[in-house]
Formats: sequence, C-alpha cells, structure tokens
Amino acid sequence: MDSSSRRAFLTTATGGMTLLAGCTDVLSGDDSDARDDARHSAENVQENAWTPAAASDESVESADVTGPSDDSESDGTLPLKDPEISVPYELTALEEDAISGGVPKDGIPSIDEPSFDDASLGDENMDDGDPVFGVEIDGIQKAYPQYILVFHEVVNDTFGDRSVGVTYCPLTGSVLGFERGGVELGVSGMLVNSNLIMYDRNTDSWWPQIHPVSPLGERNGLRLREFQVTWTTWGRWKEAYPDTQVLTEDTGRVRNYGSDPYGSYNPPSGYYSDSNTLFAPRHENDEYHPKDVFIGARSGDGAVGFLKDSLRDRRLLETTVDGTPYLAAYHEQLDSAWVYRNDEGVMFDATDDGYEGPDSTIHAADELPLTSVNAFDVLWFSWYGYYPETTIVA
Repeated sequence: MDSSSRRAFLTTATGGMTLLAGCTDVLSGDDSDARDDARHSAENVQENAWTPAAASDESVESADVTGPSDDSESDGTLPLKDPEISVPYELTALEEDAISGGVPKDGIPSIDEPSFDDASLGDENMDDGDPVFGVEIDGIQKAYPQYILVFHEVVNDTFGDRSVGVTYCPLTGSVLGFERGGVELGVSGMLVNSNLIMYDRNTDSWWPQIHPVSPLGERNGLRLREFQVTWTTWGRWKEAYPDTQVLTEDTGRVRNYGSDPYGSYNPPSGYYSDSNTLFAPRHENDEYHPKDVFIGARSGDGAVGFLKDSLRDRRLLETTVDGTPYLAAYHEQLDSAWVYRNDEGVMFDATDDGYEGPDSTIHAADELPLTSVNAFDVLWFSWYGYYPETTIVA
C-alpha cells in the first residue's frame, strides 16, 4: 500500500495545516454536536481556561515502580500509586494552565470496545514504516496503529484479567499506558502544555497524560499506575512479535482513518516535523528543535530526557539525577529504549548481541538487571514545558 496516498494530510491555501485546536479529532458521522463545539480557533480557546479547583499545594515524590500490578480492582476504583514524581511546581499550576482543546468532553471518543485481528490485517492496512504503539503483558502482544489512535487518543482495553488504558496525544508525540481497574478513561477535551488531559468516568478526576498526578477531583494528588508502551514501526513490531494482535478500524465510529489531520510520520511532515506548536509551552527552551524526540523518564529523583537520535548512535547513555545514576539502553530491533535506575553504578558494554554486564552475561535492552523506570517518546517542547529542571543527555 502507498502510505503517501493513504496518509494524505489537510492543508490550508497558504500551505499551513488545517487543525482543530489541541489534540482534536476530525469529527464526522454521529458526532455532529461535537463537531459544532469544535469550531474554535487556537486563539479563542486560549480564553476558555479550566476553572481552577482545590488541589494539593505539595510537591510529590517517592521511588518509581513500573509494570502492571496483579491487584487491579474491578469494583469501580482505580489502581493508584502513592505520588512519586518530583514536581518543581504546585499541582494548582497545572489547573491554572489548562485550556480547552476545542472539543467538549468525549468529543474525541475513546475506544471502549476495541477489536483486534492477527498480523495479516496490519499488513493490509499499514506499510512497514508506519508507527504503531506496542504493548506486551503476560505473554500477550498487541499493536495499536497510530493512524487509528490519532482519532481517539484513549483505548480502554484488557490483557487477560488486567484492565488498561493505552493513550496517545498527537500534539506532544507521547504514548503511555495506565492501569485502570474497573474505571474507564476518557478524553476531557482539555489540554495542559498541549498535552491530553484524561479523566476517569467514575469520579470525573483529571489526569494529564505526561504528568499523571491528578490536580483536580476526588483523586487529587494521586497517581495512575503506568506500564511501558513501545513507540515503534509496524515492520519492527511484527518481526519481534509475529503473533501480535493488531487493533482494527472497527471502533464503533465513522472516521476517515486514511487521513491524519496533523501530517505524516512516514515520511515526517506537517505538524510532526515543523517548529510550530498550536499552544505556547508552559516553559520554553530553544536548545533543541521543538519536535526533537526525547526518551523521557521521571521519578522521585527528578526528570531525565535522552535525545533519541543520540541513543541510536551510541546505544548506551548514562547520567545522574539528583545524585542517582541512570542509564538508557537502546533497543535496536524496536528502535526504542529502556531507562533504568542504576544505584550501584553497574557497568555495561554494548555488543553486537546486546549489553554485556560485569559477569559477561549478555542482556537485551529491555532486560537489564536493574530497576526499570517507565520511559516514553515525547517531543522536546512538551517535555521541557512540564519539566524545566530536567536532566538532559544528548
């Protein structure tokens, strides 16, 4: 299939992108009311600020833990963690900076009953270079095509008896996974730092995707449990996991899934490659291109970002965050990376087969014998906007 024809993107007469403000959907079919509400320009929605509510004034931090747990609940509650992210600002600041993305709550509809097929369907609908978001839990592998999630942003899914949410924000180039127990996650229609704000449908609490400590609602000050989602390409993922399932276009919504309103990742164009952002970042730094991709990780020690191009070249990158050693290992097959807290400063060497430890054992990038910290692809402008005190390795 010719991805350039299937991935046609919308432009204005002057060559700029025709985008609804924020992480918005190209609405059609049964969403006519939402479409009407979405006709706001970026200038207008800047005035439609989220009214602040009471929130914790305390910065939060503790040790990081990743990976789905075995105690996800099914009684309408969320599996939450103690707050653990080192925050250089009060949570109320996220409320004050939140704005409308141009659509109402659930104007971008989550996928609540996802349908999957085997890898042959992916071959019919995608080229090998098209981006997918891969998840492996308990021996089950699933691929979520970017060209579908750009219209939905949240998938409420299950892996065996584990209920999860796989989330994607086009404006910040970030994809993260969260445990959700018996709760569905939805798209609030609000943004902070250009980033998707999710909400849970039981309490209406709000969850910024990149910084998932709730600044508003009954869950205020609590954090969603995360698991790693791998941003890769369809060809790489199916080679690594030939038995993978792949999300289908049977989403219950009528969408033109062949046309990405923001541009194209294959090859990069439009919003995904230019220097423009629809909304001003909370904090700005022009040391890197706004759309440079970093591998971001955050914990109680602080935030760290590894320039992805540097990881591709050097394979291992190391630094310290508040005095604690951290290491990022590049996964060549998936074009992704894993980040570890390396308290003992264990030395690893990159080899043709993986990463060799001090006992001469070779480890895969995702299996180093260290404490893993959830890591994800994210665009520079958004990472710095959330974490201006971030440690950077480039």
